[in-house]
Amino acid sequence: MRKALIVATILVAISPVAAAQKSVTADPLVTRRGWEIGAQLSDYRYEEPGIGAKIWGNRAGVTGGYTLTSASRWFFKVDGRYAYGSLKYEGSGTTDSVPDSIVETRVVIGRDFLPRSGFSLSPFAGIGSRYLYNDLRGTTSTGAVGYQRYSHYLYAPLGLTSRIDVNAKWVIATTVEYDYFIRGRQITQFTDVGIGYNDAINSQNKGYGYRFSVMAENGSWAFGPWMHYWSIEDSDIVPIGFGIRGFEPENETREYGLEVKYRF
Repeated sequence: MRKALIVATILVAISPVAAAQKSVTADPLVTRRGWEIGAQLSDYRYEEPGIGAKIWGNRAGVTGGYTLTSASRWFFKVDGRYAYGSLKYEGSGTTDSVPDSIVETRVVIGRDFLPRSGFSLSPFAGIGSRYLYNDLRGTTSTGAVGYQRYSHYLYAPLGLTSRIDVNAKWVIATTVEYDYFIRGRQITQFTDVGIGYNDAINSQNKGYGYRFSVMAENGSWAFGPWMHYWSIEDSDIVPIGFGIRGFEPENETREYGLEVKYRF
């Protein structure tokens, strides 16, 4: 019930921007209205500390979004991300070239504040969805047979962007964000193993995430480093056949990258 109330509060908060879509000044310290597209490169690492399994490697991704703003400095943003990597696995043996992809979509609302000259603060909140697909089919170095994994997180981003006017052309935008984990759903496709197990559909109820980025903004262009982190606790336990029960173990995900964006 507590999580449902948080989600409802965020959705109700969206209404001020939906009702006010007037154009705003081109002040570089406030959130920019319009479209943006971007490209990313990142280093990705997923670990299950209690089991010792790891998946890691490099990713390439694309981002996109659209932002509405109002004359009273409210903003409403919808954005998305797709990233793909051919990763390495270590656990029950090792294997390379593991297809792995992430799709994220987010909706946030916020407001720009100008407490003093050359500086702004932009708190925001919203709803986000993260979908991950991981294909471990095949055999590892020890002969273990792998399977496909599907993961979906629903979360509420709560964050703050600060912008500092460096000179007439450049602005440094720093964003810190806490991701409140609402729920997760993990599908482990054990039928890929081919020995009679059922697929496991597990629910995840506890965890958290956070994000950090520093972007240098100059006119329509922005670029800089970023990081994402997730910590998710053990899922529930479900039967998978032959008297055996399965769960998604506690895990951590770290991703560090660079992004360049064009805004228009």
